[in-house]
Amino acid sequence: MTLVIATTNPGKLREIAPLLDGVPATLASLSEFHGIPEPVETGLTFAENARLKAIYYADATGLPCVADDSGLEVAALDRAPGVQSARWYGADYAVKFRKIFELLRARGLNGSPARFVCAVALANHGRVLAETEGIVNGEIAPRPKGTNGFGYDPIFFYPPLGCTLGELDLEQKASVSHRGQAFIALRQQLLAHPTLLENR
Repeated sequence: MTLVIATTNPGKLREIAPLLDGVPATLASLSEFHGIPEPVETGLTFAENARLKAIYYADATGLPCVADDSGLEVAALDRAPGVQSARWYGADYAVKFRKIFELLRARGLNGSPARFVCAVALANHGRVLAETEGIVNGEIAPRPKGTNGFGYDPIFFYPPLGCTLGELDLEQKASVSHRGQAFIALRQQLLAHPTLLENR
């Protein structure tokens, strides 16, 4: 059995693959399929976008597909960037970081409580078969730290470990992150119900 992971992001794939260890399927990424345009993410929530992408890519590849939608919610910025996290102020994360700091300073703040949210959906043949969610709470760091991870990890300070997610290795991050929580929960569902992966 083959399970498509709906990403071409190598950092995200490196993070997800170990979280699905033991699942009775060969993992494939979207980079192995050519000519599939990205869907328009019209969902208003992470869960809606995860479902939309999972169904879309399962139909496009003809295989069971798992998709996630995740992002950063900054409390002092009215939960922005939220579902727009990947597209918010372009693709350069250094620019995104500067914009977050700039918006916080405009409110007289040096930081803010924040959280990462990850919604995961598994779909096949036009329907969602399983859904999970993970949330990790923290705060915006005063400056980026760490070169591990990707995305907003370097500015997300995780108080229980006293560092940003960008300072954690893959194993450490998986044990606490939003994506780790969501994909570990999916793994448990797939191990308990392996027929979910049957392409029939």
